[in-house]
Formats: sequence, structure tokens, C-alpha cells
Amino acid sequence: MSAREEILGRVRTALRDVPAVETPADVAVDRPGPRPTTRDDAADVVELFAERVADYKATVVRCTPEDLPTHLASALDGVPRLLVPADLPEDLRPADAILDEQLTTAELDTVDGVLTTAALGIADTGTIVLDHGPGQGRRAATLVPDRHVCVVRADQVVADVASAVARLDPARPLTWISGPSATSDIELDRVEGVHGPRTLIVLLVG
Repeated sequence: MSAREEILGRVRTALRDVPAVETPADVAVDRPGPRPTTRDDAADVVELFAERVADYKATVVRCTPEDLPTHLASALDGVPRLLVPADLPEDLRPADAILDEQLTTAELDTVDGVLTTAALGIADTGTIVLDHGPGQGRRAATLVPDRHVCVVRADQVVADVASAVARLDPARPLTWISGPSATSDIELDRVEGVHGPRTLIVLLVG
């Protein structure tokens, strides 16, 4: 018996007790909607987001809008050539930053870090989502530099993936970031910075 025949045999066995007239559309699937949050719940969601992002070996800095500039300067220390989206809010943009005006891949490779905002954050998974709207830059600009500093507001953090999907526009290009770029070989040796930034710093404001 070939592998194909064995697999098809298992499928037929699994489907043996399914009525012939039943179709996939006949089977109801429970799809819970976004989980409502109260004020206290929202605070817990933000705290969970910070914990989950840190679990991915990213650096999370909780700050207020007033002390954001101080923490931002610290996060950018050691980044001599900083790239920012051309539409990044001016209050976040360092004076000596390089504006991304469709830099080539070779030019992107000469910068040391990138500073962006985000579309939202997901507490359950510790994920940051960029839809590459204002302040978020294009995808290449957030994947090539070695350090990514991302500013996320507390009111942008949602509880779970279902809540995130409900708020996102599926027609936009979406980049989902869960910690610094990393991979492991067959011996589970972790290598960081393979497909994106080696260092992720999240400034969680609010």
C-alpha cells in the first residue's frame, strides 16, 4: 500500500459515520466575537500584552506621554543612523533621523534602526500589528534595519486575535510581529536577526 492510499484510507475511515447528505456548510462552528472589556479588564489586557511581548525576548518599556521622549532617547542610544517613515509624527521624530523616501534595499542596509508607530497590539499573543498606515512605514523599512523601536499606545492594545481582526482592514498589507526575528536549527540553537530586526524595543505609552 502506498502512502497516498494509506492516507485516503484513513480519511474514508474518519468519514464513515458522516451522513452522505451532510455538507460542511451544515455543521455549525462556534466563532466567538471580540471579548468585551471593562476599564479594569482593559488594564489587565495591557499588562498581559507587556508580559507576552517580553516573553519573546523583546524589551518593553512602560511610560507616560510626558516621559516618552526620555525613554525614546534611551531606546535609540547607539543607533547612529536612524530611519523613520516620512509621515512619522514630528513629536516622535529625532532631528537627525533619515526620512524613508523609498530608499533602496542597499540604502536600507546602511541604517542601524527604524522607529515606527503601530496599528495595534494583541495581548494574548504578545503580537504587534502594522498595517503600514501613517507613522508605520513600508514593510521593507521595518524588516531590514537591525533594531526596531515601536511606539504602541495602551488604547491600541486588544485582548485577542479575534478582536484584532475585527479592527483591522483586511485590504491593507499587514505585518504581524511577535518579538525579534529569530529561528532555530535542528539542534534548537536560536539565531536572531535572520528575517528581520535582531532587537525589538516596544515603548508602551499610557
